[in-house]
Amino acid sequence: MKRKDINWIQPSLFAVPHLKAVSVREAEVADHHCDDPGKFPVVWRETVETDPIFDPEKEHFAVFFLNRKNRLCGFNIVSIGTQHGALVEPREVFRPAIAVAASSIIIAHNHPSGDPGPSTADIQVTKKLMEAGEILLIPVRDHVIIGSKEHDPNEIGYYSFHEAGLV
Repeated sequence: MKRKDINWIQPSLFAVPHLKAVSVREAEVADHHCDDPGKFPVVWRETVETDPIFDPEKEHFAVFFLNRKNRLCGFNIVSIGTQHGALVEPREVFRPAIAVAASSIIIAHNHPSGDPGPSTADIQVTKKLMEAGEILLIPVRDHVIIGSKEHDPNEIGYYSFHEAGLV
């Protein structure tokens, strides 16, 4: 029985949002096999940088999903920040990874300044995400920071936590 003094809420006002996990597009990247961090900047440029929401003046944090054979099967842009940083929480990184049944992940973000060197915050976020991945049995294979060769002291244009022995 409905009471007239209560404002009944219509169910249509509470639409459940859907999860968007994007398949990695076909590209000229050696079968998208993630065995070499040096190939990853090309994957980033062919996926994240071609997304309509990409803005090179802002930091973008993305998660890349890998299957059991360490082949890329999709990605999700987790956060778009400012020129100086992006907010990243384990829940937002692993939610789409669980939804697509990823076996492992690679996390990556760009530095609009071009310098791919990790900040203290980058190192802390990596440690936090590695701990969460261990609990969820979805290991973090690498964290790659995309910069530019012109602003990189090593002139390679990216920084790989795996290559540095931190992952």
